[in-house]
Amino acid sequence: MKKLQVIVSNQYNPYLNLAVETWLTDHQEEGVVTMYLWKNERTVVIGLNQNPFSECDVKRLNDEGGHLMRRRTGGGAVYHDLGNLNFSFVADKQDYDVRRQQSVIQEALRYYGLETEISGRNDLTCQGRKFSGNAFYNGSINNLHHGTILIKTDATMMQRYLTVDPGKLQKHGVQSVRSRVVNLSELADVTSENIVDPLVKAFENVYGMKAEVVRFDEIAPLAEVQATIAHITSHEYLYAKWEHFKTVKKAQFPWGNVEVGYEMDAETQTVKNIVIATDSLNTEITGMINDILNLISL
Repeated sequence: MKKLQVIVSNQYNPYLNLAVETWLTDHQEEGVVTMYLWKNERTVVIGLNQNPFSECDVKRLNDEGGHLMRRRTGGGAVYHDLGNLNFSFVADKQDYDVRRQQSVIQEALRYYGLETEISGRNDLTCQGRKFSGNAFYNGSINNLHHGTILIKTDATMMQRYLTVDPGKLQKHGVQSVRSRVVNLSELADVTSENIVDPLVKAFENVYGMKAEVVRFDEIAPLAEVQATIAHITSHEYLYAKWEHFKTVKKAQFPWGNVEVGYEMDAETQTVKNIVIATDSLNTEITGMINDILNLISL
């Protein structure tokens, strides 16, 4: 490792923020470890293989000026607003260490007297309630670890847009999304602004190096960012695969939930495509399930 760098976005457009993260993951030089901090205005973010119509009230979100965004990592749907701070760690294969990266968040919160735990497959919790969900991507050059930090997120709006499967809540022994998660501002004097300095200090302490602060608008070539935005906001990427999805089977596994559905040919009224949705952290699981289904159908 030759350099630590910190980037703090000054924009709230979710697609711009995600496009910059994508560029960092795909192009950052080896030997650099980046902590990227960013906030989105009213946004539901779904995992790569999730069905948006199962995870949120798409019409309500769009009608009320919100944003739907699909990320390149697996995992479940989350709600972002300006009371929520998002983090991304980007590092090459040699320097990437999920536990070390999570310890940055944990050490920063000790500044406020908060002790936290790593829980389940990808969560950070405080006093038994989730405040951070994490997801992961292995790129050809760099790996990505990103997640949320709930600080003062509007829980009413979160429940207004997210449509969580009741089975998932029962699995965790809770009645609602609100009872399962916690805003850190309920526990200490934390804001999405005053946590930035403790995060930077914790980042430097954990890695034992001084971090270089890089301006957000100096990170990525504008043309590449715009091309990524065009892709991730396209109807095809966000919706097309799922518009005629009809769930016929659901199942829960330790590694995630799965919905299996199909698309019908309008003219012949025959099944023309099997579609799979899942919140598994493994983004390749849908391909594996499709391969199994194809073998069964032979």
